[in-house]
Amino acid sequence: MMAAAAAAAARRAATGLFPLLLSSQSRALPRHGVSLALPALVRPRRLPSHPAKLFFCSATASSNGAAPEKARDMHLYNTRSRRREPFRPRAPGGEVGMYVCGVTPYDDSHIGHARAYVAFDVLFRYLRYLDYEVRYVRNFTDIDDKIIARANQLGEDPFSLSKRYSDDFLSDMAHLQCLPPSVEPRVSDHIDQIVTMIKQIIDNGCAYVVSGDVYFSVDNFPEYRKLSGRKLDDNRAGERVAVDERKKNPADFALWKAAKDGEPWWDSPWGPGRPGWHIECSAMSAQYLGNSFDIHGGGEDLIFPHHENEIAQSRAACCDSSINYWVHNGFVNVNGQKMSKSLGNFITIRKVIELYHPLALRMFLLGTHYRSPINYTVEQLNVASDRLYYTYQTLRDSEESTQQDQSSSGDSLPFTTTHCIEKLHEDFETSMSDDLHTSVALAAVSEPLKVMNDLLHTRKGKKQEKRLESLAALEEKVRMVLSVLGLMPSSYHEALQQLRGKALRRACVTEEQVLQKIEERTAARKAKQFGRSDEIRDELAALGIALMDGPDGTAWRPSVPSSEQPVAGKSST
Repeated sequence: MMAAAAAAAARRAATGLFPLLLSSQSRALPRHGVSLALPALVRPRRLPSHPAKLFFCSATASSNGAAPEKARDMHLYNTRSRRREPFRPRAPGGEVGMYVCGVTPYDDSHIGHARAYVAFDVLFRYLRYLDYEVRYVRNFTDIDDKIIARANQLGEDPFSLSKRYSDDFLSDMAHLQCLPPSVEPRVSDHIDQIVTMIKQIIDNGCAYVVSGDVYFSVDNFPEYRKLSGRKLDDNRAGERVAVDERKKNPADFALWKAAKDGEPWWDSPWGPGRPGWHIECSAMSAQYLGNSFDIHGGGEDLIFPHHENEIAQSRAACCDSSINYWVHNGFVNVNGQKMSKSLGNFITIRKVIELYHPLALRMFLLGTHYRSPINYTVEQLNVASDRLYYTYQTLRDSEESTQQDQSSSGDSLPFTTTHCIEKLHEDFETSMSDDLHTSVALAAVSEPLKVMNDLLHTRKGKKQEKRLESLAALEEKVRMVLSVLGLMPSSYHEALQQLRGKALRRACVTEEQVLQKIEERTAARKAKQFGRSDEIRDELAALGIALMDGPDGTAWRPSVPSSEQPVAGKSST
């Protein structure tokens, strides 16, 4: 049984569950004012036409076309049904299709982006862990009102600006160890597909043309607002939709925008212009996943209007369009307030990782269930960083100990070890299969780490039978869990050095200065100046530098600053 589990773990590692680096692909940019569809990442195919009018579309079934038999004991919360549902892929044994709305690259990515894409990266990883083949599509909205406004502000070409921020985003995702999606399409590469879908919507009686603009008619789509549950009165013009007296209904939204001076445009049957925001995801998801697929994800803020409008567009273009699971992550607050530029608490990923290891940010994000709001504070980030250091230090100590003696008797492991491993496995899969409760999965690692530290450092542990074999088995199981959560570093040693470097930067001291303080404290202790010795220790502890006395002298490690600890313990010197 253990051999089978090890073989399965090896297969999962081989399928890419260990850290990968993203590589940004260079793409040509369309010229302004030229009708051009640039090469897509895979060979484009035309969206299938559907002759039936909208009014003959049947309501979406509760199963959304999913196969009746249960494929895996995994549950996901479906925003549309407002309940947890067993995950049943449309094609059991086949490929799972997942589309996640990507960024509009007009500025540096913030911790809200990190929250969303770490959450869906974990879903991607866990589905692969369960041996599903997953086609993961995440787009770039590289032409948008915000991009054009920012480009005009900076005097920069909008495609150059969006390319620059897209590359920065990919770098941020690489630092956070988010695996690259299967496909990363850009709107500017898919104008032909977007125009084709808009034609279908018009032909099916759900859109109309006004002076070169094309609007979706919400009155002609009875299913509108079923995802969000909003009432028609909630769609007040001027808040989420633009005020335009030419609209038949103030809630109608743009599928195509007529060209304006100084803006990029493409030719279309309605005249030169560019796509509206919502149509792009409908067209690109159909392009790469088909009209019906398994999972559509994004932030909670996208439920309305973006995802509501996507459903309307997709089903108006093709009556058979359906998505099994709508999955949304919660908001990020900063010190108890909603994060926004106007409040001055807008925090970018790059700003955070200047002072913290990227995986400390990832661990912090995984410490809260993805659907719950998360409150970002420096104190909580310090706790996550400290926990990460403890985890990697334990695993590195275990690795070094087992490498010193790789002999094995072949006998079975002690019951306490096998029980600990089996419990970690059970707790991990149970929590992750229950709508990705990553916080519970992380907590499940605590006991194995404690057992490993006992085997490494206590007298009783060092005398335990099959000690090294137990350490190796425990380390392998913890490594598997960290890999699925995206927290496995390429090197324990390198990660520990990086965590130490970030701690020194936060403390505004150099390692040389810390070592000088250690020497000064050692001299004070020899002179029995214990008051001064305590003072030095406390000074460093306040900066997040903990001193550890041992038989070989005093060493230091990063820690939560003493002022942030619930109880600032004073040890005897």
